Amino acid sequence: MKHMNSEVKEERTSNKKRIDLFLVPIVLIAAFLNLFKIWTDEYANAYYTAAVKSMLQSFHNFFYASFDPGGYVTIDKPPVVFWIQTISAKIFGFHGWSVILPQALAGIGSVLLLYVLVKRTFGVWAGRLAALAMALTPIVPAVSRTNNIDSMLVFTLLVATWMLFRAVRTAKFGWVLAAFAMIGVAFNMKMLQAYMVLPAFYVFYVVATKITWKKKIAFLTTATALMLAVSVSWAVVVDSTSADKRPYMGSSQTNSVLELAFGYNGINRLTGNTSVTGSSHKQPSQTQQQTASSETKQTSNSSSDSSQSSNQRKSSSSQKMQAPGGGNQNGMFNTGNPGPFRLFQKGLSDQISWLLPFVIFSIVGLFAGVKFKGPYTTKQKESLFWLAWLLPVAVFFSIAGFFHQYYLIMLAPPIAAFAGAGAVALWSMYKQRNGWKSWLLPGGILTTAALQVYIMSPYVSSIGVAPIAGVGALGVILALVLAVRKERKNSLTNYLGAAVLVVLLAMPAYWAMTPIIYGGNSMLPAAGPDSSSGMGGPPSTATNSKQSGFNGMQPPGSSSGNSSSNNQMQPPSGSSNGGQLQMPGGSSNNGQMQPPSGSSNSGQMQMPNSTLSKASSSKRKSGGMNAEVNKKLLNYLTKNNTGEKYLFATTDSTSAAPYIIETGKPVMAMGGFSGSDPILTVSKLKAMIKKGEVKYFYLSGMGKGGQSDVITWIKENSKEIPSSKWQSTSLSSQQGPSGNGTLYEITLK
Repeated sequence: MKHMNSEVKEERTSNKKRIDLFLVPIVLIAAFLNLFKIWTDEYANAYYTAAVKSMLQSFHNFFYASFDPGGYVTIDKPPVVFWIQTISAKIFGFHGWSVILPQALAGIGSVLLLYVLVKRTFGVWAGRLAALAMALTPIVPAVSRTNNIDSMLVFTLLVATWMLFRAVRTAKFGWVLAAFAMIGVAFNMKMLQAYMVLPAFYVFYVVATKITWKKKIAFLTTATALMLAVSVSWAVVVDSTSADKRPYMGSSQTNSVLELAFGYNGINRLTGNTSVTGSSHKQPSQTQQQTASSETKQTSNSSSDSSQSSNQRKSSSSQKMQAPGGGNQNGMFNTGNPGPFRLFQKGLSDQISWLLPFVIFSIVGLFAGVKFKGPYTTKQKESLFWLAWLLPVAVFFSIAGFFHQYYLIMLAPPIAAFAGAGAVALWSMYKQRNGWKSWLLPGGILTTAALQVYIMSPYVSSIGVAPIAGVGALGVILALVLAVRKERKNSLTNYLGAAVLVVLLAMPAYWAMTPIIYGGNSMLPAAGPDSSSGMGGPPSTATNSKQSGFNGMQPPGSSSGNSSSNNQMQPPSGSSNGGQLQMPGGSSNNGQMQPPSGSSNSGQMQMPNSTLSKASSSKRKSGGMNAEVNKKLLNYLTKNNTGEKYLFATTDSTSAAPYIIETGKPVMAMGGFSGSDPILTVSKLKAMIKKGEVKYFYLSGMGKGGQSDVITWIKENSKEIPSSKWQSTSLSSQQGPSGNGTLYEITLK
């Protein structure tokens, strides 16, 4: 801390040709948080892992990012990240860890990039602290330890930021083009989410470059055109290809990438209209069950071993967990209720907001005395860039109708940058006794400690009172001592600064470790003592981490047990589909997952007990509801296959993914991810059966919406296979939607 007041130029010169020894432990911390035990996750996010398995089998599947080896339907995201994952699996072999590895390395790379970006202008200490803050932001390692896209997306946007900063420093137009082209690449990772940083890019280039307005407009127009061209390049190729020569574009209603980009993966995220039935009705209020996107239909079994979990999480399995957006008033999937203070609500605050009060004080300090018309220093220009990244993204997450907790990684870079740069700036103002500005440091410490106490308070049963009281007490003491000692200059003040770092980063560091301690969730990554549940928020009522989220759903062919046992997800009684549980796209309830009608838990959705995971296994299959393969069913289908292209067909990707991963054989998800894509028609299915492409159909209560005519026809024209021939009784006796399925056979001449 005592070096913080050194001039930026001196620090840059002294560190130019040697490794920053302070950076080494920061990188090691990031590596530990991102990499340790990723080899225990056998399936990761099974939906994406199955796609990688399929993409390994042919260039056709690789290019289109086909979910299944047969090239029937794609996943619901662009292919770039999955191209990288497939290359990793090709090099290292197909494993859960090999598809996770690129994202883990991207998480580490983001820490290094932030160090480089902040250090050059704000000084080496600012770079170190920014890198440390990025590494310890809980949602960063939580996402990076999975094969979800967001970690790679953030890394790519930081690469684009580095290019933009270089463009301004060198005044070379080529770097501007490269920066915006990189955003186009990021678009082909997660579509419109990549464009969240565009306000920062435009504002910074306009303010920071010393060229005429005519050139600024011309350069930005050209760069934007290139970005758009790169963005839609893959989409145009796909949409221009005849539909019968490529897979169906998953989760779209018109078999179009552009519709997927600007609808389902675009504007609908803001409006909350995530219906995939083909209609445009809006979602009901947040007190009702919401429909799920590709990241929410499955929830992983991801967890540490049962003995570790039982020591960490003591609670009663007889209680029911409320569904997201239900009576806990914590919003859909624990993303809180829209409003200006949403990021401070539980479920979001513990993922990203630990340092937000300090960041606010830092912004005040960094922009103190700035005049609207300038001139601006380099520090002020780059501070404006990070602010223009932070504010629009924060506003989006404050008002958006639908997103997941792990999307909040988009806020991590600007928060970490302001934490590092602001710490140095506020420290300098404090040491120089710079009037009212000298009070910003104690004020930032006090309010940040107060927020951290608030964030931790719902977890008192898991972490105890001591950490909460410790952070609160030490935060108050340090803020008061610094306020009292403002007029003094001695070495003790430097030790107080170091103590502040420890106090304010201790609990974010612990939260960042929770996916390792408690087990992570590859489907819905989130940090916290309940990190394996995938639901965020305070600890669940499950007896161990394997009983969290939607775990316990049975694989196709497992025996269904007592339908009245606690924690079972039950279909709505009296529903129009014969009591089946409707998933997104279900036509009778606007695509919502409904709680049991008239149940004793006042509309709460009951969670099933988990019985799929094998506690003795050294690896965990954390791919979702069906993270096990029914060997008896697989043996039956393999033995009776007479040359059909598809091993079997099922309603949705949840049932299909584990079989694709385990066998590498085509399994048809007739309705795409959620079972609601309008891919099949009865006539098309008849033609496929006559060609000998498929004859077995596994149908359960999942994903019927959008495919009801096809499913009705299958039931009316098939032979039901006796359960004794294929249904396993060894996996579990618990009931789950997929466990209640029926196997049918159809042969047409």
